Amino acid sequence: MSKTLSLPKKPIPAPTQAARPAPRDWRDTAPAGRPAASRSPAQKPLSSRPPSAPVRSQPAQQRPAAPRRSSLLSDSEPVRLNKRLSDLGLCSRREGDEWIERGWVLVNGQVAQMGQQVTALDRIEVAPQATAQQGARVTILLHKPIGYVSGLPEDGHQSAAVLVQPRTRWQEDRTPRRFEAGHTRGLAPAGRLDIDSTGLLILTQDGRVAKALIGEDSEIEKEYLVRVHWAPNGPKGAGVVMQDPQAVFPPERLALLRHGLSLDGQALRPAQVDWQNEDQLRFVLKEGKKRQIRRMCEQVGLHVVGLKRIRIGRVVLGNLPLGQWRFLGEHERF
Repeated sequence: MSKTLSLPKKPIPAPTQAARPAPRDWRDTAPAGRPAASRSPAQKPLSSRPPSAPVRSQPAQQRPAAPRRSSLLSDSEPVRLNKRLSDLGLCSRREGDEWIERGWVLVNGQVAQMGQQVTALDRIEVAPQATAQQGARVTILLHKPIGYVSGLPEDGHQSAAVLVQPRTRWQEDRTPRRFEAGHTRGLAPAGRLDIDSTGLLILTQDGRVAKALIGEDSEIEKEYLVRVHWAPNGPKGAGVVMQDPQAVFPPERLALLRHGLSLDGQALRPAQVDWQNEDQLRFVLKEGKKRQIRRMCEQVGLHVVGLKRIRIGRVVLGNLPLGQWRFLGEHERF
């Protein structure tokens, strides 16, 4: 049975900053009444190897997933520490900078400095506080309605994040986490969904989630249902076909949608594009340029009249009601 796309109606130079103090080593701090932690190897920070083995950052060539754009390191090739932490899957670059500034990262047993360069042979350790901080961050799945922007408010339109409220939480959300006011602070969209589109929008406080979904090496699929008209001369030009555009759409143009188009001077990656029914296409993309699907369709004579994202990776929109949200489950993975 074909899926049906159900869409609602459209209702000077910087000032000089004082030098920051050097980060403190987390092992020198302890709660009142408790001695500071020893610097012995028995300390159990988060690292790129199990604590039972000598703690050394995992060489990039041993990581199981090969990225699309190579970020692999030779043993002696230096990179910034925040990028190395990100490549190891420990955090985002921005989050890495925060950890470094707090003194939560050691390189070869020494407190790391902002902007420090490291290689694959350097031993990197991360403080337990960083793990605890990440555990408190949330990722939210929202069924975005038309009329809301994904990011910051613009042109009089509200951000979709304003819909994240206790009263709009889906009643069937089975995650045990209780909603707190802090869950709305720092929420950022992990991927765009334009104002005229609806469907699954991911809002997250977790830099690892953002990197996985929109990082330059991301291989996560995004699936859309797209209702179209055949409009070879534009939506207001002659020859518009609203009923059964599949019957008149040239097969060679469908092939172009799958591979062969460019946007902003860059060739697009191959996409899965198929007719879902007589007026609706199914797109599966691994990239997300601004208004990509609408612009792709324009290039082959199609006019998009409805667009809904129904899946990101292994996470589906499912029965999540329009305008409501739920937490990403503890065991859900994109």
